[in-house]
Amino acid sequence: MSGAARVVGGTGAPPGLAGARAVVTGGAGFVGSHLCDRLREAGAEVVCLDNLLTGSLENLADRQGDSHFHFRRHDVCEPFDVAGLVDLVFHLASPASPRDYLRHPVATLRAGAEGTFNTLELARRKHARFVLASTSEVYGDPLAHPQAESYWGNVNPVGPRSCYDEAKRYAEALTTAYRAGQDVETGADTVIVRLFNTYGPRMRAHDGRAVPTFIVQARAGQPLTVAGDGSQTRSLCYVEDTVAGLLAAARAGHPGPINLGNPAELTIAQLAVRIRELCGSRSPLEFVERPVDDPGLRRPDITLARTALGWAPNVDLDKGLTATIDWFAARPAAGEGRG
Repeated sequence: MSGAARVVGGTGAPPGLAGARAVVTGGAGFVGSHLCDRLREAGAEVVCLDNLLTGSLENLADRQGDSHFHFRRHDVCEPFDVAGLVDLVFHLASPASPRDYLRHPVATLRAGAEGTFNTLELARRKHARFVLASTSEVYGDPLAHPQAESYWGNVNPVGPRSCYDEAKRYAEALTTAYRAGQDVETGADTVIVRLFNTYGPRMRAHDGRAVPTFIVQARAGQPLTVAGDGSQTRSLCYVEDTVAGLLAAARAGHPGPINLGNPAELTIAQLAVRIRELCGSRSPLEFVERPVDDPGLRRPDITLARTALGWAPNVDLDKGLTATIDWFAARPAAGEGRG
């Protein structure tokens, strides 16, 4: 298989990827490890690269002994190559939670800049389809609601979140430049997807995101710390749905950007209450200072994903939260670890 012919048509479920060879950067992270699992379940060979800054080999435990899965500990900010044919390249390598990118701002910016360049170069050399996992954070604190791909965003370039927001915005610009040149030496076949608030098993307990924070606090009987007055909204997409969207984007041939998220919107306070109820907890809500530049609104317009990819989320919030809570309950040590 070579070039576009290797990206099998169809959307949604992974079948059709059998025999393909995929590279996943950030493959030991939360979303990346689930993507690796789905690719292997579909019969693809997987090369996973991760420097383990925020990822964990524990997330890849199910791949032990798998002869068609290959892990390489490598920082994609440094040049790299992969021997043999490559059909798909997924670039997910980056700190993604506020706590992580605030702790590693330069590493985050480098992952978006040098990491994206090196990964695009691999895709170009291999004539592979390149999938950039961007983020809804490119919209900043939006002045348009819901957020459609045509919205340019409202981002503070020198704020505390800028290392992540601008890293992803640069990564999108670089990916666009490579696609624009795909008929010349510097070109590549690319697609940009913007992920909205993915959650599910393998999230780290203390990465600073709302879902794991509230689950850990509710299970421990501690106050649920709600930022601000809790009126800011989020749209939560279960990790299985996000991964299905990534695979659909890899196969579809559309350049993006394409929003991948769940348009069901709720406030942070509503999320805290629902997690408390599902945990059977009596923890009170404790309202704490809201972080600087914390977005007030998040809801994706997924019209393009529906039409171009045939994709929409299937897992409702209660089902996804219950699965996530059960994972934390069954694996408390894993929940406390890195991932």
